[in-house]
Amino acid sequence: MKKLAFLFISWSVASGMMAQQGKVFDNLSIESKILNTEKKYAIYLPPDYETSQRSYPVLYLLHGSGGNQMVWIHNGEVLRTADEAIRNGTATPMIVVMPDAGGPNRGYANDPTGAWMYEDYFFKEFMPFIEKTYRIRSGRRYRAIAGLSMGGHGTFIYALHHPELFAAACPLSAATFPLTLEEAKQRLPERYKGVTDKQIEDYYYSNSVAELIKKIPENRKGAIRWYIDCGDDDAIEQVYAGNCLIHIAMRKAEIPHEFRIRDGSHNWDYWRSALPQVLEFVTQSFHN
Repeated sequence: MKKLAFLFISWSVASGMMAQQGKVFDNLSIESKILNTEKKYAIYLPPDYETSQRSYPVLYLLHGSGGNQMVWIHNGEVLRTADEAIRNGTATPMIVVMPDAGGPNRGYANDPTGAWMYEDYFFKEFMPFIEKTYRIRSGRRYRAIAGLSMGGHGTFIYALHHPELFAAACPLSAATFPLTLEEAKQRLPERYKGVTDKQIEDYYYSNSVAELIKKIPENRKGAIRWYIDCGDDDAIEQVYAGNCLIHIAMRKAEIPHEFRIRDGSHNWDYWRSALPQVLEFVTQSFHN
């Protein structure tokens, strides 16, 4: 009898642990009319998604240059990290959505020439599709955005362009360049063939983090809860210096934000270590 009781208890504990696991899907897709192609996305669903009727807050989690919708799952260990955070009580059950912004037209901003309008796709097609397809709580209070490197830049510009849509934003090792118009004039013609001076200038003032911070009106400076994180050994000089300059600009503008320089570099060891803090930070925003 004791042996049977022990086996029953062991089975019950194992079943309970299994019940606490979320699910990830890394090869889903949406047909985009704006981009005239199919775009992939991945998603994390919390442990009780399939057994409850509740709706959940959402975190849009953006990848970096050279990545795609799968990297936060395979390299970033979203499933393990989110499950542990929910189980430990440091994160509320949430849906994590990971869009694909990779490929030859990589990036989260609209192309300055108008050839590839990814930001339009994200807000006009992708986000509405996601929030209609999955049980996501409505309203900015239950929506957050985060991302690494190129996705950190996407996090900055999406939250700065649309503070009415996000409660929190967490750029990690963010690519903040171009920081000046001169830098934009050097960089953009290398990537966008045939781009004009007027298009470069329009792109810069629309997508420069430094310029967008200057434009935040006084009554909107506390609209977004910011968590900005960068490694002290980041080998990409513009990333480390750029994040520090953005921090200084935000302090001068008296924009509330959390700024972290931690030990680490521009790699997945660093971003995996950042993810639990991101989940905890956005949870606090959802609960405010």
